[in-house]
Amino acid sequence: MILLAIDTALENASVGLVAGDRRWTRVATIGRGHAEILMDAIAGLLAEAEIAPSALERIAVTVGPGSFTGLRVGIAAARGIALVNRIPVVGVPTLMIHAAHALALMEMPRPVLALLPARADELYGQAFDANGAPLSPPAAGTSADFAAEAAAGNFVVAGAGAAVLGEGFAPVHRDSAPSIDMLLDLGARLDPALFPPKPLYVKPPDAAPQGGARIARR
Repeated sequence: MILLAIDTALENASVGLVAGDRRWTRVATIGRGHAEILMDAIAGLLAEAEIAPSALERIAVTVGPGSFTGLRVGIAAARGIALVNRIPVVGVPTLMIHAAHALALMEMPRPVLALLPARADELYGQAFDANGAPLSPPAAGTSADFAAEAAAGNFVVAGAGAAVLGEGFAPVHRDSAPSIDMLLDLGARLDPALFPPKPLYVKPPDAAPQGGARIARR
């Protein structure tokens, strides 16, 4: 399978490509401005691999939780390329990628609670079993909420949000942006019918249309 992966969920603008046993990745930590560099990064990666866009067979894209604008940029790009090439898109949740990354780092896999910072003093979190399958839907809560969940379920913790749980919780990793290599792996395995490329915000985004800019209907 020739698969293109796109991540613009958080501070990184990352693209990856796998073709058989060959793999290419590009990661840029930019914070903002994903739209300005994403398409050039994709074009550069395809040129480096000497693979035509028409040869792509599947696209994987991060769907959140993450930045409202970043998610829209990545998902729109993935959908557009897929539409032109008539290929499927897999939407991969950010927390699932963090859990998969944690499991890959462990000698003996254990259930994982993946955590990311949210707005204010909250975190986004989701529990996964030792095989990386979700045990619960993604949710928002306080660090105390998730510390209690991790202790009660004997979970290891991972992700940038895990760093605020306090003593007694040593994160397997403290990453914020998801691993592009894990996105490639999950994108090849997951069923596009079960993981569509739709934004996963967990909580409603801060951004909203300006009421004063709307045109009154007659």
